[in-house]
Amino acid sequence: MTAQLIDGKRIAAEIRAEVAERTRGLAERGVRPGLGVVLVGEDPASQVYVRMKTRACEEAGIQARDIKRSADIGRAELLGIVDELNADPAIHGILVQLPLPRHLDEREVTERIDPAKDVDGFHPVNQGRMSQGDATAFRPATPAGVQELIRRTGVETSGAHVVIVGRSNIVGMPMSQIMLQKEPGANATVTVAHSRTADLGAVTRQGEILIVAVGVPGIVRGDMVREGAVVIDVGVNRVEDPTTERGYRLVGDVAFDEAAERASWITPVPGGVGPMTIAMLLRNTVRSAERTASLAAAGTVAASG
Repeated sequence: MTAQLIDGKRIAAEIRAEVAERTRGLAERGVRPGLGVVLVGEDPASQVYVRMKTRACEEAGIQARDIKRSADIGRAELLGIVDELNADPAIHGILVQLPLPRHLDEREVTERIDPAKDVDGFHPVNQGRMSQGDATAFRPATPAGVQELIRRTGVETSGAHVVIVGRSNIVGMPMSQIMLQKEPGANATVTVAHSRTADLGAVTRQGEILIVAVGVPGIVRGDMVREGAVVIDVGVNRVEDPTTERGYRLVGDVAFDEAAERASWITPVPGGVGPMTIAMLLRNTVRSAERTASLAAAGTVAASG
């Protein structure tokens, strides 16, 4: 068996087109979605990612406000920036790019964001509501994007055994909660494994859908994949490769060539999950703007009545 590729670029483009259509609808109501992006320090990967987000916002009709500060910013100043964005009615979503410098508490900063503007879906209020099945809660962009990849590929998830390798609060844990929900694209039986799981291969081979997000290049080999499984590789790792112009290449957490011989569907790296993260972030931002517009309209009606 040779797996079919799940084209994350194509599916992300579909979602971004849908977002653009929704922003045009908001524009007709005099509303332009706004996303505040806070970047602290000079981390090259974070800088590239923020530029990509800003460009995607512009293409979708979302106003991006980039706020850049040096790595030596103090706690009070950073929290003050978050407070200002919370209070700004033109900002519907707030994203503080991680990681932050070591002297700053990422949890404190994340929890300072208004849950109604937490389009990254990292606030414990949103994560808690999501785990309880609240469809209004913002979901973290990457696991939400994984669900969309699976759903739009036409893979049946109801009753399927999903094995997730990775337990981070950014991907693995929210991914498990999403796939357990009583909704289309979920309703699965979920097993969560990780890098310390004894006999990891014995666990991964049970997965009809295998989602890997641990940040270890090639941790899942071909013989660890169930025949006919759907494989979603969330990992993006830089490995040295002197044969390339840049001196490195990007690989996933799954040994792609080996796994592709056993899987029915598989995501490439790059070009699989990566493009979905930004697309889902844009969708969350538009959702927030739509919610704010609806509340404002309801308030106007109530006041006039």
